[in-house]
Amino acid sequence: MNVKWFFSKSFLMNRNFLWPLFLINLLGTIYGYIWYDGQLQWTIANYENWRWLLVFVPDSPTASLFFTIAVLYMLYPPKGTSRIVRWSRTAIEALAVVCSVKYGIWATAIIIAGATQGEPLEWQSYMLMTSHLAMAFEALLYVRFMRVSGISLTIATGWLLLNDTFDYHYGIYPFLPTVLHDYVTEVKWFTISLSLASLLAGYFVWKKKLRS
Repeated sequence: MNVKWFFSKSFLMNRNFLWPLFLINLLGTIYGYIWYDGQLQWTIANYENWRWLLVFVPDSPTASLFFTIAVLYMLYPPKGTSRIVRWSRTAIEALAVVCSVKYGIWATAIIIAGATQGEPLEWQSYMLMTSHLAMAFEALLYVRFMRVSGISLTIATGWLLLNDTFDYHYGIYPFLPTVLHDYVTEVKWFTISLSLASLLAGYFVWKKKLRS
């Protein structure tokens, strides 16, 4: 069997494949929010009057949530033709792309950066790197089946930059390995750069889709 078939629309958009993909991402999203429980509790305790900041705390699970909803759109395409329905789908799918690419790469890079500074790699580290790289890969793989646009990708990146601003202004960025606590400024600029790189990656794949 030709390997290219596994990247074809007939395989990737088959409901027998989409359903496991949906369930895996759904379970990963739930696990991700549980993983962030400690930081969510810390945010509530330290920003009692600013609880709206909670939406900016769990980055990777929220990215996974957007992609999970995007897969649900593929399983059950909305029948409504109103602008709200169309724009909601476009916005969520654009967020699924740029957020998944960014945080998939970000988490992996931070784990590796920590390891280079002496942070021990455990089995959870390899699990997290594998799952996060899969997030980035699946987003770029499925963008050609999504109803994203250059405008929606740009707006979604604006959300990422807003998230970055709150993360590093209020100190609610994802907990870093202890060995990276002296490199928060470097991590901040890497994070912002990755937001912009995610836009470029999504835009490149989207343009390639239009030319095909």
